[in-house]
Amino acid sequence: MRISQPLALTTLAAVAALTVAGCASESDDAPADHAEHAAHAEHDHPADGGPAPAGIIEAADPTYPVGTEVTLTADHMPGMDGATATISGAFDTTAYAVSYTPTDGGAPVTNHKWVVQEELEGTDGKTLGTGDTAVMTADHMAGMQGAEATIDSSTDETVYMVDIDSPEMTMKRHKWVVESEIQPK
Repeated sequence: MRISQPLALTTLAAVAALTVAGCASESDDAPADHAEHAAHAEHDHPADGGPAPAGIIEAADPTYPVGTEVTLTADHMPGMDGATATISGAFDTTAYAVSYTPTDGGAPVTNHKWVVQEELEGTDGKTLGTGDTAVMTADHMAGMQGAEATIDSSTDETVYMVDIDSPEMTMKRHKWVVESEIQPK
């Protein structure tokens, strides 16, 4: 059976229109899923953050000692705010919110919380100020290590690593949350 060219083109156009309509209705039915996936992709942290960086000083008397269960108020990534966590490390250092362009070609990251003093090269222990730059040794996310960071802000609060086990995420030794982002359980 031979199909005429106009009929074939009309059929092809109808199939394409139905395909596009199907995609549109799928995204209309679940916009939160797409938005959540996109937001989580921007926060591609490993399941295990690994050990604390060399040279960082453990806090002598932290408000939340290692092993303490806490509630996070940080909203660094989806599912974090309100999650229960266990303190896996407490440190005295300076924490920085930074902006940078990932070394792997990813989209620029703004106001990433947090990178600690010991994860910045060439600072010689000197606290950096807003607008200063330094190269990061941190590898919390893809493309972070080796990127030049611009300091957005800093804090001298106690800095914590946390283990998070919630329906939205499971992470060990997540780096970092600061004391003002934690509440007692």
